[in-house]
Amino acid sequence: MGRLLGWRGPEKIIWLLGIQGKDITDGHTDFYARFTKPGVVVAGYDPDPNSFDHAVTTRHLDILRAATDAEGRSLKVVVLEAPSDVREEYASDDFAVGYINFYVCNGTVIAPKFGAAKQKLRELFPEREIVQINIDGIAAGGGGIHCTTQQEPVA
Repeated sequence: MGRLLGWRGPEKIIWLLGIQGKDITDGHTDFYARFTKPGVVVAGYDPDPNSFDHAVTTRHLDILRAATDAEGRSLKVVVLEAPSDVREEYASDDFAVGYINFYVCNGTVIAPKFGAAKQKLRELFPEREIVQINIDGIAAGGGGIHCTTQQEPVA
């Protein structure tokens, strides 16, 4: 981790463990937790004790609630529960259902449309329009909006 701290200037890293072998990404962090502004992190939580994501999201919340920012201040952790109501058309073992994989751009937050996260996202991003879209085709492949909108370096 020391090498990461010296690279590109980060002063602190909060490490969230993945879930190797449980999904096709081994638990990419952009699916589980994202900073919405300094000191505020939104984290996904799967309340279903039968889901493989339940244990990892519970552990992530414990880590984040105990963490501090680079200045030693406690983080504000906002929880977004995993959607309980998913359309079955594309459902598979790799189907990535969650809200944290949103994309922030040009005065807007583009988020998956699985259920009732719009109000919580509006509270997290009051200056932005919240647009939810159906991403079932992307989620069926194990990804989300943020996965498909990765930045490309300028040549």
